[in-house]
Amino acid sequence: MLRFSARRWFRACALIPWMIALAYPASAQEIAMADQPEVEVPEVVVSATKTPMPAKQVTSAVEVITGEEMQQRKVRTVAEVLRWAQGLSVNQSGGPGTVVDVRIRGGTPEQTMVLIDGAIVNSATIGTYDFANLTSDNIERIEILRGSQSMLWGSDAMGGVINITTKRGRGKPNISGFAEYGSFVSLREGANLVGKKGPIDFSGAITRWDTAGFSAINYRRGAAERDGYHNWQGSVRFGADLPKDGRLDFSFRWMDGIVNFDGFAFNPVTFASDPADVLGAGSQSTQYVYAGTYVQPMTTWWSQQLTLSRATDNLVSNGGTVERNLVTGATGPIGFPFMSQIETTSNRIEWQHNIQVGKPLLLTAGYQFREQKGSNMDLLTQTATFSDKTLSSQAGFGEAQLNLWDRLFGTAGVRYDAYNVFGSATTYRVTGGYLVKETGTKLRGSYATGFRAPTINQLFFPGFGNPNLQPEKSQSLDAAIEQTLPHDRGSISVGYFWTRYRNLILSVFDPTECTAPNSFGFCAQNAGLARAQGVEVTTKLKVFRDKPWIKNLDLLVQYTYAATQDLSSGPDIRLPKWPLNQVSTIISYQPIDGVRANLEGRYFGQRFNSVGNEGSIPAFLVWNLSASYDVTKQIQAYLRFDNMFNEKYEEVLYFGTPIRSIFGGVRMNYDLPI
Repeated sequence: MLRFSARRWFRACALIPWMIALAYPASAQEIAMADQPEVEVPEVVVSATKTPMPAKQVTSAVEVITGEEMQQRKVRTVAEVLRWAQGLSVNQSGGPGTVVDVRIRGGTPEQTMVLIDGAIVNSATIGTYDFANLTSDNIERIEILRGSQSMLWGSDAMGGVINITTKRGRGKPNISGFAEYGSFVSLREGANLVGKKGPIDFSGAITRWDTAGFSAINYRRGAAERDGYHNWQGSVRFGADLPKDGRLDFSFRWMDGIVNFDGFAFNPVTFASDPADVLGAGSQSTQYVYAGTYVQPMTTWWSQQLTLSRATDNLVSNGGTVERNLVTGATGPIGFPFMSQIETTSNRIEWQHNIQVGKPLLLTAGYQFREQKGSNMDLLTQTATFSDKTLSSQAGFGEAQLNLWDRLFGTAGVRYDAYNVFGSATTYRVTGGYLVKETGTKLRGSYATGFRAPTINQLFFPGFGNPNLQPEKSQSLDAAIEQTLPHDRGSISVGYFWTRYRNLILSVFDPTECTAPNSFGFCAQNAGLARAQGVEVTTKLKVFRDKPWIKNLDLLVQYTYAATQDLSSGPDIRLPKWPLNQVSTIISYQPIDGVRANLEGRYFGQRFNSVGNEGSIPAFLVWNLSASYDVTKQIQAYLRFDNMFNEKYEEVLYFGTPIRSIFGGVRMNYDLPI
């Protein structure tokens, strides 16, 4: 088991100067994929109140990651970015393209709402969003809102919200492209067109990613098969500035991922499921995300916004033909063959009104209609497991935002959701904050209730679903102090959070209630009770500016302590996939214009793979290094080293993670003479 010791941490840190000296340091500008001169992103947060708000006035726990930061660090996927975020647990079942789930503050993946340009992309059937195929290309910013957010965002936001926005065209039209090759026979290439002409702005990108040689089940456990991954992704965003400060936006994102995976084989001696190489197992997911918004001020004190979105997913899976048990060595036909096709659709319409009452008070009111549809087809028998199941809701919400003297801030809101299946849910949220301008000190706190509606699978899946389920519920609070350092040298924040979950939906053995055919006495019931509490600490430092060979040196350190407890199972039972301690570090070094290096360290503590404290997974510490050099104003070369010290670790028990690997590429961009 890896031990998180000061000796090990500082031994790795001692190598920083050596690595920086050998790195190909990176540019301060985003060259290709930034596709234009560097643009300052305003310190504004939208997801916390559904209205633009200066970051200093936000009274919620929120973290913003910009597209520029992602490109400087040379990360390929959104999941890679989220691993270094505050208060999240990110777990992947193998290499690129395999399932990735994200948890916030002790919650489950079903309690994390994910939006892309206003479209809710959580699966209608299982409730989670799989980040496996979402790359970082053409993304402008990611807002991570921690804590219960059901008052503004409804079901699925009980743990928090991850709001992803596609890049908006700005500046002179620019075309760019990149090519990258590296470990695991990995090849990526793509092109991007972005810019603004008159009132019209546009951004568009298309990328391809192919990789092989990565076993889904950890090769260190004896897996020999190499599982491939192929990803196509395209995205566009059109915008138009309308008269009287109006704005029209349309965005579209297409993701197509083909991946091979492994699984488990039944052991007749131990009656356990052993990890296994599975030949022929794979899936193809095709996702489309459409979103449109229309914003129009009606008067100097009244504005409205209309949002329409649609997200679809077609997932075809093949369980394979032959499996090799890695414990016994036995090879034979897979024990439970399957071929399935799951189709889901999520629609959303929201009409929001903002009314400014004098200077200190902003009132927000809105209506939302949400519809989720799902079908599940057994392709082996050509029969429908279930078809055209629908879960729909109508909701109304209202919120008041108070700002007194740009020092005292507060919000209070309430929401009512009415569903077609189980009834209704009412949630509320109150936040407050005070900013001491003279010292740069901000105190903030919040209290909120949340809920999560049962999914289509939990309601209707044959032999498991329970149409009598009620929504999961939560209560949460947090409090924090944030201190800005003098002379804009950075900030330090320390916060506490507490969440209690009740009515959680679990698979329960109850032969008296679970009597459906093929249920074997198991079905979904509201039987879970859990609690999470912890501490979040963030330090951002601008260590040096404009020194010899140190144009910029920045440090980001984030620490999360999350004590979780499964109250329905026992006093010492922790929630699965949640470590007690996490630490992430990013050191960004720019010696001169045109070169930059980023060193990333991530410690993830010991945790359990499943309920009941079963399947202990050791802690790990991983270091990555990225570096880039601007050959000319149009050409950038870069390298990225992942897992530099070849750490042996698993995020999910039995599943593989990258060994020491290296990737190199070239980005090019050109301003169009338009």
